[in-house]
Amino acid sequence: MAQVEEHVNNKQVLAVGYITGNPKQTDMYLKSSTISLQLPPEASDAVLLIVGYGVCKVLDSKHPDFKKGDLVWGVTKWEEYSIINKTDSLFKIEHMDIPLSYYTGILGMPGMTAYAGFYEVGVPKKGDYVFISSAFGAVGSKDKVEILKSKFGFDGAFNYKEEKDLDATLKRYFPEGIDIYFDNVGGDMLDAALVNMRRRGRIVVAGMISQEGKITYVEDIAKDLDSGPAALEAMFTGRSAGKQVVLIAHE
Repeated sequence: MAQVEEHVNNKQVLAVGYITGNPKQTDMYLKSSTISLQLPPEASDAVLLIVGYGVCKVLDSKHPDFKKGDLVWGVTKWEEYSIINKTDSLFKIEHMDIPLSYYTGILGMPGMTAYAGFYEVGVPKKGDYVFISSAFGAVGSKDKVEILKSKFGFDGAFNYKEEKDLDATLKRYFPEGIDIYFDNVGGDMLDAALVNMRRRGRIVVAGMISQEGKITYVEDIAKDLDSGPAALEAMFTGRSAGKQVVLIAHE
C-alpha cells in the first residue's frame, strides 16, 4: 500500500525587506502555508524537523546520523517545520536530563564561546580582576545591573548608557587594574579597557556582541512563533532579561 502523504499548516516569520538598525516588529510578518511531513524522493540526506529554531524534533530523515524521533539542536529557520538539506550545523541531543532550551544558549554557541574564551584564552587565576562587557545582553538597563549583582554574584556592574567617561568608570570599579577583559562589544569600551589593563593581562575578543563554580542561568521565554518578532525587538531594546527563547512546541 502506498504511503499516504500528510500535510500540515506551517507558520513562518519572514522579513519585510532588508533590516537596517535594530529590528522592529514592523520589519517582520507571519506567513502560513502547507508542508508535507514526508521528504520527497530526491531529498538525499535531508532531515524534516519540527520547531524550527534551535531545538528540533526529527519527523522524517534520509540522513544516516539522524532518525525519526531524534531531538537535535542547530541553526534552522523561524518556522514550525523545516526541511534541512545542509545538516552540518545539526547536533543530536544525547542528554535529556536538562531543559532542552539550554541547547540554544548555555550548551550551544553562546555558552561554548563563553567557556572556551574565559578558560582557554583568559586562563583565570585566583585573585584576578575580571571585567566582562555586555555581561547581560547587548542592551543595558537598571534592572540588569541589579540582577548581575544579586543573582549572578558580580561584585559590581554598571549600565554603559549612564556613564559619560568609560575610562573613569573602569578606574572607579578597578582601581588596581584589570587582569582579564572579556570583550563582547569593541569600540569605546575596548579603548577604555586597554588603558586599564594590568601587566600580563589577557583580553578575550569574543565578538562585537561567564565563572568558576556553580553556573547560574536565566532565560526569557516567549511562547508561540507569533511572539517571535516582539521577542527579537525586546533583545535590542533592553526589555528581555536572560537568554531570549521562543517556545513553539513542547516535547
